[in-house]
Amino acid sequence: MQKKIALLGSTGSIGTQTLDVISRYPGEFKVEVLTAGNNIRLLAQQAKTFLPETVIIGNKEQYPHLKEALKDVRVRIAAGNDAIEQVVTGSNIDLVVAAMVGYCGLRPTVAAIKAGKKIALANKETLVVAGDIIKKLARESGSRIIPVDSEHSAIFQCLVGESGNPVEKITLTASGGPFINFTQDMLGLVKPHEALRHPNWEMGNKVTIDSASLMNKGLEAIEAKWLFDLNPDQIKVLIHPQSIVHSLVHFADGSVKAQMGVPDMRIPILYALTWPDRFVSDLPRLDLSLHKTLTFSDPDMTRFRNLSLAYQALKQGGNMPCIMNAANEVAVNAFLGGKIGFLQMSDLVEYTMEKTEYFMSPGLGFLETTDGNARLIALNYINELLRKS
Repeated sequence: MQKKIALLGSTGSIGTQTLDVISRYPGEFKVEVLTAGNNIRLLAQQAKTFLPETVIIGNKEQYPHLKEALKDVRVRIAAGNDAIEQVVTGSNIDLVVAAMVGYCGLRPTVAAIKAGKKIALANKETLVVAGDIIKKLARESGSRIIPVDSEHSAIFQCLVGESGNPVEKITLTASGGPFINFTQDMLGLVKPHEALRHPNWEMGNKVTIDSASLMNKGLEAIEAKWLFDLNPDQIKVLIHPQSIVHSLVHFADGSVKAQMGVPDMRIPILYALTWPDRFVSDLPRLDLSLHKTLTFSDPDMTRFRNLSLAYQALKQGGNMPCIMNAANEVAVNAFLGGKIGFLQMSDLVEYTMEKTEYFMSPGLGFLETTDGNARLIALNYINELLRKS
């Protein structure tokens, strides 16, 4: 039988690559739901190709335009986040691919988990912001979360067949982005277009900037805590510029497992779609004879303070990861808009973490309040910088 898919964030990098994977297996998958935030042109094109039952645009102002674009297509059209939350609970959905970027992906994922759906999780902010809540909901509903990120997919794959065997630690690898060898002074001069040139991976703007600042690895460390039930001191990061070893698991007997492959997100996407099976694919193969040198080094948390701030949030827990995530989303948008510099993103995140109310055991409602308050504090910080400049 065809596996029925709800793809949240279909026009983003993960979304488009997911559809590429699905298109390679006619008869195996049926796209039932497509959602996007604003990109009606691409969303309409995808709808005409995959003919889902439902298409949703997050921005309600775009609804009339989407309706016009799909006037000749037999598809249900809706708009708004409430519609996305409702559609993922439908009985016609087997797997929800959570590929929305940022905090906005939290509530739809929560709705899908409450409904007991299997989740292919690419939205790392969901577990960063509300990991404890998500884990409890998944246990109660029987929902299963399969990671899509290459690093977490690697850990997940290394743990297959290891149930009950003690894990000493995990190592998340990071390419280091385009600036790993830059001095502090050089980082202060970085421009957005330079930060968007990732050497190995094709990703959306937000994730690419996070990779350049190493915030992406900090977010992944927090996500790994919840995915794999780890303590902060069990989660390590190594810089691996070649992006061939995607992550490692260190076991208590001294053995280490690594998952390797070419840097192509379609491979972990395919695994998340087909788990626990592996489908034969025509995706690129790793040839180690072409990679004669694989290098690893510790990250410099002085030059790349975002990683240090993320570990601080990880250890503090409570609503601190939510505060950090909100500040970082504001910081990335401000950097891309030319309002702050590359190094000022860390200044903004640190300031917001210091100034936003901390709470040890937040519920979902309090996290929403936290997110709003942190964003306001971060925006005020930026406005004050601009006023002084």
